[in-house]
Amino acid sequence: MLSQRTVKSLVHGQGIGLHSGELATFRILPAPPDTGLRFIRTDHQDHEIPAHAAFVVDTRLATTLGKDGITVSTVEHLIAALFGLGVDNAYIEVDGPELPILDGSAQPFVDLIREAGGTVAQRRPKKFLVVRRPVTVGDGDKWARLEPATCFRLKATIEFNHPLVNRQSYELSLSDTGFVRHIARARTFGFAKDVEAMHRAGLARGGSLDNAVVIDDYSVRNPDGLRFPDEFVRHKVLDAIGDLALLGAPIIGGYVGHKSGHALHAQLTSALLAQPRAYEICEFTHRKEVEGAQLELPQFRLGGLAAL
Repeated sequence: MLSQRTVKSLVHGQGIGLHSGELATFRILPAPPDTGLRFIRTDHQDHEIPAHAAFVVDTRLATTLGKDGITVSTVEHLIAALFGLGVDNAYIEVDGPELPILDGSAQPFVDLIREAGGTVAQRRPKKFLVVRRPVTVGDGDKWARLEPATCFRLKATIEFNHPLVNRQSYELSLSDTGFVRHIARARTFGFAKDVEAMHRAGLARGGSLDNAVVIDDYSVRNPDGLRFPDEFVRHKVLDAIGDLALLGAPIIGGYVGHKSGHALHAQLTSALLAQPRAYEICEFTHRKEVEGAQLELPQFRLGGLAAL
């Protein structure tokens, strides 16, 4: 997939915000090459917020983007879906402060995009962010790193003192088909005692068994159980994809995260962008489409990113 891509036609959906509990309607529209992903708050005079790390304003419970005091939250699942399908350019209209959670994964967004005709190549080569030097951030025993690699490779490890979760690791080299097959269906999760405490505090107002995996002391409360035996860590990979996509270009590099989350991902993207020698922006020298392929470094030349 060497050309820039956008959605083929209008995509629209509706649902409840996980944290606000408010009904939200969104639309994804095609955008010209070099536009990037841009959120538009239609309830605020079409206020535009670029989907870029520079506009991350909050990472508590979700990733929130903001500009000039206007925000849009819980963006990571939709951005992961667009990134996983190879979409470089799109306008995302939303009529409230939070995107709907849908079923708690990226799969409904993938399905809606496919039902609307999927994606289409544009007559402009993709630009890629190639990691040249390792960058690591940490907080106690939690840490995250980006390092050089010949494709976008991710590895996440989680640890919880719980018999159903305990320690889980998952690793894959990302492609468009690999994202849909192995990552998109993994749902957000929480422990019953924490969910109940958040509800008492007025948080996670839209949370339910329809949009999250809920774990009590000994079992998964969802009647249908898990979608993968290691769904928990796969969702952490999904979140990492959505957060790292805020670097503004497909990534050629390796991500390793240990007990990491939105806050560390925001620190990691900021740390990388603050070190110009740690990365460069490149593009392919030819336009041949390669579906589901890993992207090798020797095929790149120096290029530039779209201005925000």
